[in-house]
Amino acid sequence: MPFHQLVIELPGRELARAEEACGRLGATALMLADAGDEPLLEPAPGETPLWQDVRLRALFDAGENPDLLAATLATVLGLPPAAVAVEHVEDRIWEREWLKDFRPMRFGRRLWVCPAGQAPGSAAAAVLELDPGLAFGTGTHPTTALSLEWLDEAVHGDERVLDYGCGSGILALAALRLGAGTACAFDIDSQALRATRENAIKNDLAGRITVADRAEALGYGFDLVLANILSGPLIALAPELAARTRPGGWLALAGLLERQAGEVAQAYQPWFDIGPVAERDGWTLLAGRRRAE
Repeated sequence: MPFHQLVIELPGRELARAEEACGRLGATALMLADAGDEPLLEPAPGETPLWQDVRLRALFDAGENPDLLAATLATVLGLPPAAVAVEHVEDRIWEREWLKDFRPMRFGRRLWVCPAGQAPGSAAAAVLELDPGLAFGTGTHPTTALSLEWLDEAVHGDERVLDYGCGSGILALAALRLGAGTACAFDIDSQALRATRENAIKNDLAGRITVADRAEALGYGFDLVLANILSGPLIALAPELAARTRPGGWLALAGLLERQAGEVAQAYQPWFDIGPVAERDGWTLLAGRRRAE
């Protein structure tokens, strides 16, 4: 079913009033975007940051009168009628719309990540077919790309791998495709666990991966441990991830801005010889080897 969409730009401090007005008018969905060029990076605990200037999009059923909705919204907010734009939107499966731009991507010398049915022609390639579902992780984000390129160099064969915060399962499954023996993928997000299981089945890797939603089920003594999450959780998890890495094993940490790398590395230095090994677009990958007890 198609929709009418009202689009309005307003200061962030006025957002609550605009959202309430759209709700009273019968909006079926609201979407927010930056109306300027103001990055929001990692918030402090308990914060819900918002841009100073916000673009609000409100969807309404096609049976509504869009011009009347726009005029009413403008009046309620004290804005001129021209400040509320009206657009016609065809219905789509929105959470999967971006997949039309998902193309085969190469990471390092061997690894390719591809949508189903678009594998590269090289017989020597390690190919992972991926459908992220609603979970994070396709290789398009710099943090995931850095992690995949690190795996292409780090996996030599038969390793036990832990992917902590697995998202779509891309890192654990890529490690298996590159030759690791077994992998454990952990996440607390049900969408991530579902995507990981489905991608494992799709790539005939289900028999070599364990998907877990409880840290108690993970085990210890991993040869390679990866965590592509945020700096705050990485710092808090340092003792746990260290305990799960065998002496002589390797740890890779991503999801970090360059300015956060030093603090995170310091949290792991009691156990690892660790430091930045790659950077891209302001993001950093830390990697290091677990020292012997």
